[in-house]
Amino acid sequence: MASSFERWKQRARQLKVEVYALYLAYRDPRVPWYARFFAACVVGYAFSPIDLIPDPIPVLGYLDDLILIPLGVKLALAMIPAQVLAENRVKAQEIMRQGKPVNRVAAAVIIAIWLLLAALVIAWLAHFIKG
Repeated sequence: MASSFERWKQRARQLKVEVYALYLAYRDPRVPWYARFFAACVVGYAFSPIDLIPDPIPVLGYLDDLILIPLGVKLALAMIPAQVLAENRVKAQEIMRQGKPVNRVAAAVIIAIWLLLAALVIAWLAHFIKG
């Protein structure tokens, strides 16, 4: 049982490195625009404090963490040129070894996007309910 738990912990650590490598890669000009856009969406969602499906909902709450994020990461990684990805994986591992990277600007942007989306949904619902 302990070995199974350790494997899951290792996979989670590797996923964090992959997400951070995506973060570094989507900023690289050698990456095609569509891959940059998709990678930015995946990274934004992975680092977002707000989930599409809230974690308190039994079983479904962790569905995005266990399926959506890894699937998005895998698709985004497939779109990025191998050389760029290899370079950014090395950078990500070095940065992660030094401690968790903190980007307050990125966090503020992600929160602002979620607030904007919430405001748009509320405005749409208000318009829909009025008539």
